[in-house]
Amino acid sequence: MIEAPEALARAEEVTAAGEVTRLLRAWQGGDADAAERLLPLVVGELRKIAASCLVGERPGHTLQPTALVNEAYLRLVRQTCDWQTRSHFFAVAARSIRRVLVDHARRIHAAKRGQALRVTFDEGLEVSLPRPEALVALDDALALLAGVDPIKARVVEYRFFAGLTGEEIAAVENLSPATVQRHWQMARAWLYRELSTGADA
Repeated sequence: MIEAPEALARAEEVTAAGEVTRLLRAWQGGDADAAERLLPLVVGELRKIAASCLVGERPGHTLQPTALVNEAYLRLVRQTCDWQTRSHFFAVAARSIRRVLVDHARRIHAAKRGQALRVTFDEGLEVSLPRPEALVALDDALALLAGVDPIKARVVEYRFFAGLTGEEIAAVENLSPATVQRHWQMARAWLYRELSTGADA
């Protein structure tokens, strides 16, 4: 019996996910070469995350997805992390990508002012902020939120920067999907108010 292409693709995806988890554990266990072997398995997903983070940026942005991935991955390799799962890796990778983008935005913040960027939190909630100030403002707001409620800040980071689903976030944070959804709704409303205030100012 010939398996359907969808079934074969799913089997390959499960196998790749298992290999990613195995390499993460090897890396955590001190195998320095595991990080190098891991890159080809995750680079495609990291590029998707990077590309989604750059959507809406001005044409000719000096950071391209490949450069963003390279810098973020170098930062990941330098840090020590208790890797749990593939989803956990991509959640931490999203944080690394965020840091690269924000550091870059802060460097050019004083020198250049771009056109308006809409920060969208689903269901029609948008805030218009100048660019690159938008990313800096979002980062500052997330830092404030993290001081009040770290889990809500991480949920936003996972969804906004990594594109993780509620189920994936639930697995990373050891929460139920319903709890993740509540955190997301409350955090989104909080950030909307915070960014709206900043935009009006």
